Amino acid sequence: MAEEITREHASSSSRLDGRVAIVTGASRGIGRAIAIHLHSLGARVVLNYASSSTKADLLASELNASATLSEPQAIAVRADVSDPDQVKLLFDRAEQEFGSIHILVNSAGVLDPKYPTLAKTSVEDWDMTFNINTKGAFLCCKEAANRLKRGGNGRIIMISTSVVGSLLPGYAAYAASKAAVETMTKIVAKELKGTGVTANAVAPGPVATELFFEGKSEETIKMIADACPLGRLGEPKDVTHLVGFLASDAGEWINGQVIRVNGGFVV
Repeated sequence: MAEEITREHASSSSRLDGRVAIVTGASRGIGRAIAIHLHSLGARVVLNYASSSTKADLLASELNASATLSEPQAIAVRADVSDPDQVKLLFDRAEQEFGSIHILVNSAGVLDPKYPTLAKTSVEDWDMTFNINTKGAFLCCKEAANRLKRGGNGRIIMISTSVVGSLLPGYAAYAASKAAVETMTKIVAKELKGTGVTANAVAPGPVATELFFEGKSEETIKMIADACPLGRLGEPKDVTHLVGFLASDAGEWINGQVIRVNGGFVV
């Protein structure tokens, strides 16, 4: 009997029924997988995208079709995360459609597929990387810090990268842009004291997504997979389950942390 009660409590504490999540970069890759997983846990999801409207609209349709409720459980909203006005409108639309917002997962990001050394990184590419990865994270985090529901259940989850720890050549702009996000996340977790809102960063290692594969040879991909103690690339689900846990009641005591999810690729 006690075991059944414990199991039931564990199940309920990981559910997200009645909560609303904004997921940026939700039309593809890790962001898409996170949105699907949060929806499976019961959350209503706002699928942010910058350009892939067909993919985002299709995902919203699929999530709504799979829901048992008649009201929409997912909407797709276009917004450039580096534009403060568009980020504000993203949150406005979420509130208009679903009411209070409980969760932000900032997954929007870019990576230069040329993998230039720092000496060969153009100012334009550097600015583009920081504009999306760092300024975008700042704007979304700022809006969330002001607008997420208070009193518990508020979650800010920023997607970083394990490259901040591995410091691979060719990733100077990318790693630097994400290192800034990790620092910002730790500070905002302290600044939100008393609100019931937590802030954490999840830092995946190599994950088999379009972003990872772009610009890499088969030889490079194999070498990276072989370098992992588990002998494979990560899959989006390896990341989504952690994000779901952090977003739930079960993850409340984790706050101000950067959690690397990489199968031991970076330790």
